[in-house]
Amino acid sequence: MSLRSHSESHDQLHTLREALDQERDRNACLTRELGQLREQVREAERYRFLFETMEEGFCIIQFIAGADGRWVDYHHLMANPAYCRHAGLPDVVGRTLREVIPDEADIWLERFGHVARTGEPIYFEHELYATNRYLGLAAIRVEPAEHHQVAVIFRDVTARKRAEMALQVLNTQLEQRIEQALAERKVFADLIDASVACVQVVDRQMRWQAINAATRVEFQRIFAFQPEIVAPLSVEFAAATDDCQRSLALWRRALAGEAFMTIEAFGQGDGRRHYEMRFAPLLGSGDDPLGAYLFAYDVTERIEEQQRLAHAEHALRQAQKMEAVGQLTGGVAHDFNNLLGGILGALDLAGQRLQQQRHDAVPPLLGNAQDAAQRAASLVHRLLAFSRQQTLLPEPTAVTALVDGMRDLIARSVGPHIEVYCQSDDDLWTVRIDPPQLESALLNLCINARDAIVASGTVSITCHNVALDEHQAAPLDLSPGQYVRISVSDTGRGMDPQVLARAVDPFFTTKPLGQGTGLGLSMIFGFVRQSGGQIKIDSILGQGTCVNLYLPRHHSAAPRMPAPIDAAIPVPSAQAARHVVVVEDEVAMRVVIGEVLEDLGHQAQMYENGPQVLAALQASTAPDLLISDVGLPGGLNGRQVAGALRLRYPGLKVLFVTGYDETAALRDGALEEGMSVLTKPFSLKQLATRVNRMLQD
Repeated sequence: MSLRSHSESHDQLHTLREALDQERDRNACLTRELGQLREQVREAERYRFLFETMEEGFCIIQFIAGADGRWVDYHHLMANPAYCRHAGLPDVVGRTLREVIPDEADIWLERFGHVARTGEPIYFEHELYATNRYLGLAAIRVEPAEHHQVAVIFRDVTARKRAEMALQVLNTQLEQRIEQALAERKVFADLIDASVACVQVVDRQMRWQAINAATRVEFQRIFAFQPEIVAPLSVEFAAATDDCQRSLALWRRALAGEAFMTIEAFGQGDGRRHYEMRFAPLLGSGDDPLGAYLFAYDVTERIEEQQRLAHAEHALRQAQKMEAVGQLTGGVAHDFNNLLGGILGALDLAGQRLQQQRHDAVPPLLGNAQDAAQRAASLVHRLLAFSRQQTLLPEPTAVTALVDGMRDLIARSVGPHIEVYCQSDDDLWTVRIDPPQLESALLNLCINARDAIVASGTVSITCHNVALDEHQAAPLDLSPGQYVRISVSDTGRGMDPQVLARAVDPFFTTKPLGQGTGLGLSMIFGFVRQSGGQIKIDSILGQGTCVNLYLPRHHSAAPRMPAPIDAAIPVPSAQAARHVVVVEDEVAMRVVIGEVLEDLGHQAQMYENGPQVLAALQASTAPDLLISDVGLPGGLNGRQVAGALRLRYPGLKVLFVTGYDETAALRDGALEEGMSVLTKPFSLKQLATRVNRMLQD
């Protein structure tokens, strides 16, 4: 091989080596670039992973300019899956804003366009109306600015936003309610403060928590001070007056948990007023006691009106009684004259038999006179008991005995042309009523029956035990239970339905003017209802009427009637003679009392009137007993004489005798200890027994 060829070969080899080195360098560079690319791919994958899995919605938008250069829309260059989850808008990549939400495009263009133009990031919350969602959005410009791109990241804040809105609505409603409650509270406070009722609230420590104006005025008038909030009642009511102590006692009941109503009077003299007081405990949300409150109303006028009404009813009842007594006059006068005729005739015959020395005929005649006198006394006592004005308390009463005791009085009242029949169950139950009122009711019913009978007929009084169940009691407006039914029936002309419907109306009457007040049945109805019973009237026109009185059974025995006292002549007392002063204006009565006292072995001093006895005993030793009539001439009655002598002789025993009923001795006050009453006429045995008993006590 030539030298030239060798040199060329060496050059080619060098060139090849250089080519190989360059290729090796290029391969190394490619390897490095490939590594960098792989690293970039891995980093891009990491960003893609974050882009795909991030919780927030993300997109990049690019603005589109119109012919005039102004931005009129934007493209969604990219968007992650969370975009659809938060915005509710699927498949937005590659689509324009106006394609996705055309109705709201101008709003979003304005918001994001400001970021693209100025480069100022923003955060705001806005409602996406298309999907009814609230979004919290942040937007920044993607550089370079000439790309007109903005990156948006956002989250669905609908739940929080709606909660905030709901809370805002709730706060607004609460504020309105508070304003309304405050307004209502002010209205109620103004109303309570202006109320005529006295309103008070106290806490558990008995300190005032609320007081209205009426309370302050009444306290100033009654207690001479005005209560203050938080002031303790125990201190303010420290005065030991009855008003103060009663007030504290009432508050203690309310604070102990009792709700009650009471009517109390406070104040003195003409300023005394009656109050209806309603106390109740004040409870918290858990029924825990917080205190108590009071509403008090001035009911003085109502109480006074009730008292006037009670007096009027009493006067009407008494007028009704006296009307009945007036209707009795004819029959009573007839019977009384018959009795007096028998008494006078028997005494005249006794005198004649004594002159004729026919002594054996005198005792029967005197016995007849005594019997007639006792019947006359019984008749007078019955009239006095019927016509007396005092109000009696209800008491257990045996109706059979009461009706039997009235039989003669009723027979005389209705007259001889009407037969009276009385019939009762053998074991008739006891009732608790006011006996004189029941007597008045029965007598009025019998007189009404008499007036309804044209010529002759019958009046029947029947008394039966009845047990009413629910179905029987309901039409009568009664509770189921046991009752005594007293029925007064007649064979008179009866009533038509129109008259029957108004039978118990006050002042309603079918009698001619001047022959009735129209109060009889209405007063009977009131008496029966007050006694817990009911009245039922059955009547058929042309056949008669039956009035049924239902009175509730009383589960206790009626008191027994006292046994008649033997009328035998009294025997002398075994005790030592006593000094007895007698004041009696009736000569015959004075003689009889003196004879009985002497027969008993006592020393009797007799006087006609009060001034005589007071003058005669001026320097005398104390008598052992004073017997005095209640009604005396000379300006002093028996009660006044007894009072004067008791001042002079403390503890002096007094026996009042009266021709009226027993209550005549009580008109000036209740009987004191050591006093007793004996009504005329009385037997000698009754007088002797009473005198011996009082002298032995």
